[in-house]
Amino acid sequence: MSLNRADIQGRFVRDPELRRTQSGTAVASFTLAVDDDFTNDKGERGCSFIPCVAWKQTAEFVQKYFIKGNMAIVSGRIQTRQYTDKDGNKRTATEIVADRVYFCESKKDRDEASYAASEREGKNYQPARAPVQVEVDDSEGDLPF
Repeated sequence: MSLNRADIQGRFVRDPELRRTQSGTAVASFTLAVDDDFTNDKGERGCSFIPCVAWKQTAEFVQKYFIKGNMAIVSGRIQTRQYTDKDGNKRTATEIVADRVYFCESKKDRDEASYAASEREGKNYQPARAPVQVEVDDSEGDLPF
């Protein structure tokens, strides 16, 4: 039996990047800044930058609902892979392959963090998409819930 699970909580370092494979499968790459649990001799808390990748519906969800500065919890597995860069050098990449990505703050806090990040970068902030409202016909009095 083997166990390969990783759960991290942190903030998006930049907006997620969504790409598609040649067959059309969605893949999103993003990095979370995760605070260390300890402080150094000067009382400063360190930070680790953890690369993550999400596939298919999870990738589309991440790209649609998260931007730089948002807090999230990522649950997945650790993957190490080798590749050759454009200069012919062999490289190793270690990343978390996300099975699930969770909101870790309220919509109001996400919007405030997004606004602050956009102000720092001089971008025009656009709030997150409004939630979809569904009309329910309860004229018969039998609601399905």
